[in-house]
Amino acid sequence: MGKFFVISFLGMLIAVYGVAGNIVYDDIGILDELESFDIEEDNEVDIFEIPSWTSERGSKVLVNVDSFGTTGDGVSDDTQAFVKAWDIACNTTKAVFLVPQGRRYLVNATRFEGPCADGLVIQIEGTIVAPDDPNNWDPKFPRTWLDFYKLNGVLFQGHGVIDGSGSKWWASSCKKNKTNPCRSAPTAFTIDRSSAIKIKGLTIQNSQQMHFTISQSDSVRVYAVQVSAPGDSPNTDGIHITASTNVVLQDCKIGTGDDCISIVNATSNIKMKRIFCGPGHGVSIGSLGKDNSSGIVTKIVLDTAYLKETTNGLRIKTWQGGSGYVRGVRFQNVRMEDVANPIIIDQFYCDSPKACQNQTSAVEISQIMYRNISGTTTSKNAMKFACSDTVPCSNLVLSNVNLEKKDGTVETYCNSAEGFGTGVVHPSADCLNSHDKDLTIINQPTEVKDADLSIEDIVHTEL
Repeated sequence: MGKFFVISFLGMLIAVYGVAGNIVYDDIGILDELESFDIEEDNEVDIFEIPSWTSERGSKVLVNVDSFGTTGDGVSDDTQAFVKAWDIACNTTKAVFLVPQGRRYLVNATRFEGPCADGLVIQIEGTIVAPDDPNNWDPKFPRTWLDFYKLNGVLFQGHGVIDGSGSKWWASSCKKNKTNPCRSAPTAFTIDRSSAIKIKGLTIQNSQQMHFTISQSDSVRVYAVQVSAPGDSPNTDGIHITASTNVVLQDCKIGTGDDCISIVNATSNIKMKRIFCGPGHGVSIGSLGKDNSSGIVTKIVLDTAYLKETTNGLRIKTWQGGSGYVRGVRFQNVRMEDVANPIIIDQFYCDSPKACQNQTSAVEISQIMYRNISGTTTSKNAMKFACSDTVPCSNLVLSNVNLEKKDGTVETYCNSAEGFGTGVVHPSADCLNSHDKDLTIINQPTEVKDADLSIEDIVHTEL
């Protein structure tokens, strides 16, 4: 998993795309800020050898769940053993909470609560599985399975698997069968109200609903995490970020039945780099503004991604009637293969069995940059900017965009969208309106050819 994005792939992207020039445009200052908002490579999180119980000079203290009476057969309930091990590890300085390899641990919905003593490491090498029957789920935890709460400075790492056993949950979803009642389902793995968290190398799969949620947290770093579920599993977002700041997602491989990454209200300073997405619904900001609510998302960067056979590529989605704003977003160095809606802004989003009422208020969308985006689409509208007549999208910047359809021509759809393009923009985005006559572009990049990449250029990408 750690090598699925090989260095050669990144090098090819850099060589093909080059570096776009600087752009100066009135009322677009936050995009200038994003130019320095890059992701620094972080190699300090290395998976170390599992330590011994005791050693000299303050080594880690091992707290093995097997020491507390686990069965490890994936059938008998090991929840209480995990709780007892957590109580010891959380209250021990420099502890390692170890889930050993080669065993399967059935664990019911549990909150692992902090704050904990300094230096806690959660080392997952085995497989943790959830109960598979929705009817037997603990009603005290309707929305979470493994919930890590109020932690600070904790490292999660290992080669283990968190398996939500979600197939029966999916079958009972109203999105699978309209005769079923619509109800919520648990998220497999949650980081909640925490700070200075690092997560490296884990696999999260087959969640009941969302796989991995970062909620109300600050300074979270996620490296080389793999998320997978069948493409038809409902509402199984890969990584969901809400009410959080300063989050980095790097070298992650995600394929699910919903958004690979979803970013929602009260979220800012999110950096994503070297992301593989597919199957799924792409990388989404939103939805925002449902039920006349307010949503704010700002300072988001996606740099270097490959999206394969997803229903959407780079998407911003808001409901009519909402308020707030999405502002300061940069999508760059993205390659797509057979993506249905490569670039889409939808201010008329309506994920409801009933038609949504027309409303005049909307979440404002502005200062969005798409730079060095290429690939193929399965739909006629390679770019779609469906914006509100009363709250138009503004300051949309397209720089070196080249999208093709294998068996036909492509178009750009615009409604109440203002912006401009630089370099090659295909299909043409002439439908974007710009009311600023004093537009100045400096160091305009030369023509960039489409990147000749395919899925084979990434090693071991099958989900």
